[in-house]
Amino acid sequence: MKFVVDSGSTKADWLLFNNKQYLGVYNTLGLNPEVLNTDVLVERILQNEEIANLRTAIKEIYFYGSGCSTVHSKKVMRDALEKVFENADFFEILEDTYAAVYATCHDLQPGIVCINGTGSNCSFFNGKEVEQAVNSLGYLAMDDCSGVDFGRRLIRAHYFNTMPADLKSKFETAYNLNADFIKKNFYKEPNPNAYLASFLPFLIANKDHDFLQAMIADSFQFFVDHYIKQYPNHSNVPVHFIGSTAFLLQDEFKTILKNNNLMAGVFYQKPLEGLIELHQK
Repeated sequence: MKFVVDSGSTKADWLLFNNKQYLGVYNTLGLNPEVLNTDVLVERILQNEEIANLRTAIKEIYFYGSGCSTVHSKKVMRDALEKVFENADFFEILEDTYAAVYATCHDLQPGIVCINGTGSNCSFFNGKEVEQAVNSLGYLAMDDCSGVDFGRRLIRAHYFNTMPADLKSKFETAYNLNADFIKKNFYKEPNPNAYLASFLPFLIANKDHDFLQAMIADSFQFFVDHYIKQYPNHSNVPVHFIGSTAFLLQDEFKTILKNNNLMAGVFYQKPLEGLIELHQK
């Protein structure tokens, strides 16, 4: 039996296969080895009792995850998986870009593949390999046009008093915006990136507000200029998107893509469908 895992920083989907037969999906909290150590990763996996009960039956693991782009982070993730699945003898650990590529670039056609969820990334798939124009430095320096980005923008707008009064009132009702509480989540609690992304539902629910429309446009235009347009052939291939941020804001994204003479590809909230098809072959 094997698990195919698609993990972001907030949540992870575990697809179970018996040979090529798809049996179902399980869920855990997100597993990002750049943010979490081995012990916490193990703890999160074992919190799902059904996965824990399968730990001796699993022989292969294909793990596509946020934060799995460096040798060190891949080792942290593999150490955690080996502790849980003691009988597994095959591990493939790749950054989550590959899950997005396999899900969106149908028949392995070239395209630009963007991940806009809790964090963000942008790659070019040439039909065989993934090319990276910008190496992500994570949520502190990058993750533009993501849940993290919009959470940061909302908090800053509130504290700098640039958020309109009507929106500010709604924001204060929806969240605990006490400075000590926010700083505790930033510096004392695990997954500060997921905490920032927890403000995204407010933006989605109120996205028709002019202030938020401008915020969305500014964030995505920055992403277009500094990520997508890094690739010389950006105007000649479709631009695909994976992740809740892109999926829930796809109308706004499509408008900005059109304004930049870019071809909108597919928008998926999760790459599950494509991964299931791939691993059933």
